[in-house]
Amino acid sequence: MKVFCGRANPVTGSVEWLEEDEHYDYHQEIARSSYADMLHDKDRNTKYYQGIRAAVSRVKDRGQKALVLDIGTGTGLLSMMAVTAGADFCYAIEVFKPMADAAVKIVEKNGFSDKIKVINKHSTEVTLGLDGDMPCRANILITELFDTELIGEGALPSYEHAHRHLVQENCEAVPHRATVYAQLVESRKMWSWNKLFPIRVQTRLGEQVIVPPLELERCPGAPSVYDIQLNQVSPTDFTALSKVLPMFSVDFSKQVSSSAACHTRQFEPLASGQAQVVLSWWDIEMDPEGKIKCTMAPVWAHSDPQELQWRDHWMQCVYFLPQEEPVVQGSALCLVAHHDDYCVWYSLQRTSPEKIGRVHPVRPVCDCQAHLLWNRPRFGEINDQDRTDQYVQALRTVSLLLGEPFFTTSLLPWHNLYFWYVRTAVSQHLGPGAVVMPQAASLHAVVVEFKDLWRVRSPCGDCEGFDVHIMDDMIKRALDFRESKEAEPHPLWEYPCRNLSEPQQILTFDFRQPVPQQPVHAEGSIELRRPGRSHGAVLWMEYHLTPDSTVSTGLLKPAEDKEDCCWNPHCKQAVYFFSTMLDPRVPLNSPQTVSYVVEFHPSTGDVTMDFTLSHIPDDGH
Repeated sequence: MKVFCGRANPVTGSVEWLEEDEHYDYHQEIARSSYADMLHDKDRNTKYYQGIRAAVSRVKDRGQKALVLDIGTGTGLLSMMAVTAGADFCYAIEVFKPMADAAVKIVEKNGFSDKIKVINKHSTEVTLGLDGDMPCRANILITELFDTELIGEGALPSYEHAHRHLVQENCEAVPHRATVYAQLVESRKMWSWNKLFPIRVQTRLGEQVIVPPLELERCPGAPSVYDIQLNQVSPTDFTALSKVLPMFSVDFSKQVSSSAACHTRQFEPLASGQAQVVLSWWDIEMDPEGKIKCTMAPVWAHSDPQELQWRDHWMQCVYFLPQEEPVVQGSALCLVAHHDDYCVWYSLQRTSPEKIGRVHPVRPVCDCQAHLLWNRPRFGEINDQDRTDQYVQALRTVSLLLGEPFFTTSLLPWHNLYFWYVRTAVSQHLGPGAVVMPQAASLHAVVVEFKDLWRVRSPCGDCEGFDVHIMDDMIKRALDFRESKEAEPHPLWEYPCRNLSEPQQILTFDFRQPVPQQPVHAEGSIELRRPGRSHGAVLWMEYHLTPDSTVSTGLLKPAEDKEDCCWNPHCKQAVYFFSTMLDPRVPLNSPQTVSYVVEFHPSTGDVTMDFTLSHIPDDGH
């Protein structure tokens, strides 16, 4: 059966109705999930396994049967660990039906169907009793309900309900405890992701300053967390104003509350400066003694940086204070972490709220609209003085400016070709000799080897001794449904990679002319000049403001042989993964060329592409 899906075309600007397979949403959900990344997270899996073994052992030592409740079971991995560790029975809860179906098959394939019951419900809908989903309460609670912010996926309400209705009092819990940490910093770079700076323009009359509206300056901003790979932020880009502070902990073995709360930590600033940003992360302890710990700490706060585990499903958090505040070295202050059932935010106060009986404030809300319209990279892009200078230089030579181009609806680099369609729509209003800026754009590509990002699309096969090929196959089918032939957006400044080829221009778009009627087609090959595993092609746009001035949304400078690529931090680049090279078990028989066919379809605004790895024949020599 087919269904009609409405969408706003980000390139042409039109609203379209597309005929899709009835399982379209399912395939999208699976293809874009983080399941593969989690299964590849060796540190996470090992620590969970150790914690589960210890919890089952403690229950058995008390002479009790080990009855496990596993909330958010996913593939069923943690339940299979529990049974292998000696658990008598597991109730594995999974609300997403396709994943629950996969878990049933994975459990059966690994021979655990007699001891694991997969329940396709939300945990708050699970019933107890002889006719219910569970005959009695469990005495071991296992969950993986966490996101980068810890509580953003509803962990607190789920734990609260489980303790009230599904598990025994003082049950064993894996993880046993979570602790959230914070560090106050001054960072012009990160603050530029939240506030607009004055724009400085050099003119014949000297420097002119464009000051942002006052309501923008006074706005507390959006409370939403900005989750990033904090290890990719240079230590020179921020100044620590506090030590790493443990802000609050949650004991998952006891009754958990999802009610709003605030937690205060007094500290003395390490240096004087402007308090602007709070960096935050968490760790989970799998056992009551805290000997088995899985941490999200960045490299400078990690107890053993050499053992730091790369992961993308859990990163680190950047929070912005409502306003920057001056702090003086040695003068005591209070950092306050506030949270409701799903969200965390921070404030800086001179006196502890507990001492003066102050009720925690409500979440800050953007009242200038800019934080609702623009994402964090967009703020950074507008504040980029080098980029501004390029536009100012180009503007000195033109009499008309039509666009930047930037549109909030754009996800992939070529979505900003919407500018071309707008320019075409107003063609009749352009006078003779009118100058269009940018004059043109070009699509570029380079073949790369990722340090870690390949893991999000790599099959797992075996995970901690359990066969999860069924999960691999399900993800592959979802990708083959459409996305194996599509590129996906990633902010590559967070994901180190090195180029195996030279950058190559693929397509050009002449904005001085209207959008053509016929497709713009290109095919050719990219020669690989460096050895390595070709994980994929990265594509980006370059905008030619004038013949002498170009702004790149991708590579910012040529990379030397042993250097990582330097990407524009304000834009997402498009990554087209080569599926045959994502499995690390496949021998590294390096291809020598990558053939491509890329086509821009003016009627729809789509850019279709296909890349093929190939070898150059050696002519028998």
